[in-house]
Amino acid sequence: MALSERYRQPLTIGTLSLQSRVFQSPLSGVTDLVFRRLVRRYAPDSMLYTEMVSATELHHLRQLPQIMDIGPQEQPISIQLFDCRPDFMAEAARKAVAQGAQTIDINMGCPVNKITKKGGGSSLLRQPEVAEAIVKTVVSAVDVPVTVKTRLGWSDDDIQILEFAQRLQDAGAQMLTLHARTRAQGYQGSAQWPWIGRVKQALSIPVIANGDIFSVAAAQACLEQTGADGVMCSRGSLGNPFLVGEIDHFLKTGETLPPVTPSQRLTWAKEHLQALWDYKGQRGLFQARKHLAWYCKDFPGAAQLREQVFQMTSVAEGEKLLDQALVALAA
Repeated sequence: MALSERYRQPLTIGTLSLQSRVFQSPLSGVTDLVFRRLVRRYAPDSMLYTEMVSATELHHLRQLPQIMDIGPQEQPISIQLFDCRPDFMAEAARKAVAQGAQTIDINMGCPVNKITKKGGGSSLLRQPEVAEAIVKTVVSAVDVPVTVKTRLGWSDDDIQILEFAQRLQDAGAQMLTLHARTRAQGYQGSAQWPWIGRVKQALSIPVIANGDIFSVAAAQACLEQTGADGVMCSRGSLGNPFLVGEIDHFLKTGETLPPVTPSQRLTWAKEHLQALWDYKGQRGLFQARKHLAWYCKDFPGAAQLREQVFQMTSVAEGEKLLDQALVALAA
């Protein structure tokens, strides 16, 4: 069944008009400049995000960290910030806009302990007054739209998202992305999509659905069930930077692109490996191990290849392993 015609229309976020309703989620240790370039190749209109940036760390640094690098062809792009200090967040937001961010996204959903114990991420779900103050302060500090990414609540026994989302909207947030899990769920279990529909009904600003968007079919089902204004891909893009573009193409045309082949994935893996080395050197090589492992799936010998790329110690070794797998697939 075809989706509503509105998903072919631009999405308005405050003063910004986007030509795509599919977003690539910020992912720590993943959505760097190299990864975003791969996503952008297949999703020219989609909003991309940097990895989340600590406002406290940014306050103490003399120069911007590498994770805030933005390439000349990356628009539209947003920088995601996290912290519990409104003044630090405002300062960081101004630096992000100067760097080229077209929106400022505030992370109020990260469930990781090292973030929540410092008062950031999903811990703000239990501090609605602080969350509201952060949004108000950041909105006053910059002239680009301010958005928020959050979760349903701290736990299934403490879901306050309807009230929380309303406070964020009243404070000036101009879009809300809702990961339909609680903090206690982490990334386990299923996303509770019905809550996205309830929040969409309650708010007037755009609501973007997040959680379990692993395919075009999942995106379609989520939008049909929730009426959300768009979808955000997160873990579904790991080893598949084509996903955002696939979904975007479907929403705009109603057509499903041919499925990605294992050979295509391994070819992307080779490119990703070399680009990470060129951009980050040895650190990029270590980061490439997890990326290559994500690309290695859905073909005979994939499990063994994953183990091998996790042990690679050079670009040449990684390329050799991938080339051997490509030859085997072509045989």
